[in-house]
Amino acid sequence: MGRRGIGVLLGVALLIGVALAYRAEIAIWGIGAMVELGRDIGPNREVAWQRGPEQPAQPPSERPPNIVLILADDMGWNDVSTNGGGAGGGTVKTPHIDAIAQGGVNFTSGYSANGTCAPSRAAILSGRYGTRFGFEFTPTPSQMAPLLQLARAGDDTPRRDSIPNPDFELVEWEDMGMPASEVTLAETLKTAGYHTVHIGKWHVGESNGMAAYDQGFDESLLMEGVLFLPEDHPDAVNAKQGFDPIDRFLWTMGGYGVRYNGGQAFEPQGHVTDYYTDQAVQVIEANRNRPFFLYLAHWAIHTPLQSTRADYDAHPHIESHTERTYAGMIRGLDRSVGRVLDALRAHGLEDNTLVIFTSDNGGAGYLGLPDVNRPFRGWKITFFEGGIHVPFMMRWPAQIIPQQTFAEPVHHFDIYATAAAAAGAPMPGDRVMDGVDLVPHVRGEAEGVPHETLFWTQDNYRVVLHQGWKLQRSGPNDEFLWLFDLHADPTERNNLAPTRPDKVGELDALLAAHLAEQAPPRWPHRASNPVSIDKHLNQPESPDDEYIYYPN
Repeated sequence: MGRRGIGVLLGVALLIGVALAYRAEIAIWGIGAMVELGRDIGPNREVAWQRGPEQPAQPPSERPPNIVLILADDMGWNDVSTNGGGAGGGTVKTPHIDAIAQGGVNFTSGYSANGTCAPSRAAILSGRYGTRFGFEFTPTPSQMAPLLQLARAGDDTPRRDSIPNPDFELVEWEDMGMPASEVTLAETLKTAGYHTVHIGKWHVGESNGMAAYDQGFDESLLMEGVLFLPEDHPDAVNAKQGFDPIDRFLWTMGGYGVRYNGGQAFEPQGHVTDYYTDQAVQVIEANRNRPFFLYLAHWAIHTPLQSTRADYDAHPHIESHTERTYAGMIRGLDRSVGRVLDALRAHGLEDNTLVIFTSDNGGAGYLGLPDVNRPFRGWKITFFEGGIHVPFMMRWPAQIIPQQTFAEPVHHFDIYATAAAAAGAPMPGDRVMDGVDLVPHVRGEAEGVPHETLFWTQDNYRVVLHQGWKLQRSGPNDEFLWLFDLHADPTERNNLAPTRPDKVGELDALLAAHLAEQAPPRWPHRASNPVSIDKHLNQPESPDDEYIYYPN
């Protein structure tokens, strides 16, 4: 770390001290200013994407399929209209996302690997439970925790306290991530001759061989900062959530930039969702004559909420400014999907391209919007269905009959196995791989179901789903226990734990066997944080509310 970086950290420490004596808001503003001083983001420039051959060696139908993975951030089940929902009371439709499901298969029991972003991304990229290699918690900057505490100091709503981890030892952000020893999907596809490109969010490490361009991606255009547009941009419509410490942290940290293959950071052009899409379209054109893997990892629709003016103006009937801004971001994300599909079609690649769309986890309760995960209970940062039951669909016209639904549970790590099988690339044979190829199941050629049992584990929060029965255990003292029969009760309303000790024991045994196979965490959690299951963050808590503790 250079002198400038050390100075920034010293300034952060000083301002945290000031906050203890003066107003939290002043300190938060000052920390943001220090972080901004530590950034070095240049003006916009064109990305010189590597180009494939100008003439194809084979027509698209005779070569391995292109693979496009589009990953949304924090998109709730009810944000996608093909799932019977849509923001704004069902008025905000997602026709282009819907087209993936209608042109292929909608996995109506699609599960994310975690209730937060980074562990889900690690599972997608590795094809394994992240806990097999110690990726148990979401990497967070060391200054985030004190900032959140300062932000919470300005919230006079009564909240339950976090429970600190007595064994916590600080590990710096740069050292958290997916180890280089993991064989990523990009590395596997490269063995089959694919050109591999990442655009957008990464969040699984950037040093010690953990960056995208060190983990099998030929090219990586990395998100740098958290803003979709500069806050004062004339085309930006901003919706700030003053009640949310995370939102206050993000606006404080700011930053509007991207970085290509580890080079100098520079400003994108326009709203980040549209900019990433512009670049994805260029990547498709540049690689139209060779097999490619495009991992388009959108930041949308994560906070901070920032819509373009046109997308905001498209929803004048939505009275809530927050929800209208959110609806505008959904519209922008859906337009992105449509432009990617159009680019594939324009270059004659549509039939032999496997397109997968999903979200890293469910919608967030800290938005203050009640319906993002309807009809499911829970939010992002929980393992209730609202946190992990996500939009999940794929199309491959050459191999998958359109307008299908698949109701059996599938998981994020199945993306790896499905893509590798489509490409004819061998899976790593020196480790346990947890995913399965979904195409034979969709085509009715595979026996049984993809998964009899799935697990979600994060220190003292542990969940198992087995043949429709779901057991959840939570709390530093293992004080919370839920058992649900999802076949009869898919929205988790009827806790059967008190009346079915036999089923609790059966699922506990499965959970214990799974935990025995996992690796220790690569870094410790700082605290166990209470998260209400049924109330969003802008609602007052009551003593009889149900909640989980989420360690991170």
